[in-house]
Amino acid sequence: MSRSTATIAPESSGPSGPSKSFIVGNLAACSFLWGSSYLFIKLMAGDVAPWAIAAGRGLLGATTLALFVAARGQSPLPRRHELRHWLVLGTTNGWLPNVLVAYALIQLASGPAAMIQAAGPLVTALFAHVLFSEERLGRRRLLGILIGMAGVAILIGPRLAEGGGTALSLLAMVGATLSYTCANLYTRAVPPRAGDPIRLALGQQMVSGTGALLLTLIFSGWGALGALAPHWQAVLALGVFATALPVTFFMRLIRAAGPTRAAMTGYLVPAVAAAMGVLVLGETLELRQIIGGCIILAGVFLVSTAPAGGRAR
Repeated sequence: MSRSTATIAPESSGPSGPSKSFIVGNLAACSFLWGSSYLFIKLMAGDVAPWAIAAGRGLLGATTLALFVAARGQSPLPRRHELRHWLVLGTTNGWLPNVLVAYALIQLASGPAAMIQAAGPLVTALFAHVLFSEERLGRRRLLGILIGMAGVAILIGPRLAEGGGTALSLLAMVGATLSYTCANLYTRAVPPRAGDPIRLALGQQMVSGTGALLLTLIFSGWGALGALAPHWQAVLALGVFATALPVTFFMRLIRAAGPTRAAMTGYLVPAVAAAMGVLVLGETLELRQIIGGCIILAGVFLVSTAPAGGRAR
């Protein structure tokens, strides 16, 4: 991404930009719906191949959004100037992280997995500092990034040293976090004429579902899709409520408020995922995981609440 594209300002809903109620409302909706996705995936993990879960999620999300776009009188097929953006977002914010998260949750509990992803806003802020002039980091944001990364080290360091399947699951969550970061930054720089949030969300899910379906057929065959049938309630909830809806809200948010504030969803998603894991699945959190997660969230809070443009002290 070049500096020339990085200077595009966020779209605004008015002369003073998006309102606090717009930001808070979209953050809350995205965080609750995305946080619930860990529960739905966990209900299928171990019984269904990760790429089959990602395929069901993406195809259901795409179908939901295609019907909505058609109801608005538009064609759900990509326009020529949209195709590249759909392909990039469908990979970085679609099938790739979806497969990685589904794989990670075979070994990891929902709470720790979501806490790793909570580092996403820190990575987003760091790269946004380089790419976008209005996203410059001040001392408070830099301090927040350092604190958050220390929390990540506490959370995943010991398990990485142990190696084995759990270590691979942790690395898969780190990979998913980096993929989401790339998607956030790319979405921020999409030109306005190709940046209709609903159509970006549609294209992302179409590519995501298609890519994951190809992986399923290559590695597992049609039988892997049949394994979704006993879990149809979880698949439906994952595709519609935990994918199509939040990705639409998020596209609106990131186009209006920029990647750093939009990435604050990472501040709330772990709490939702951990709470659902404990209340519904009976999961437990180790003291180290709680401490590491709290440190990560403290870093995210410092980064997200600091004034933009490097004015923090």
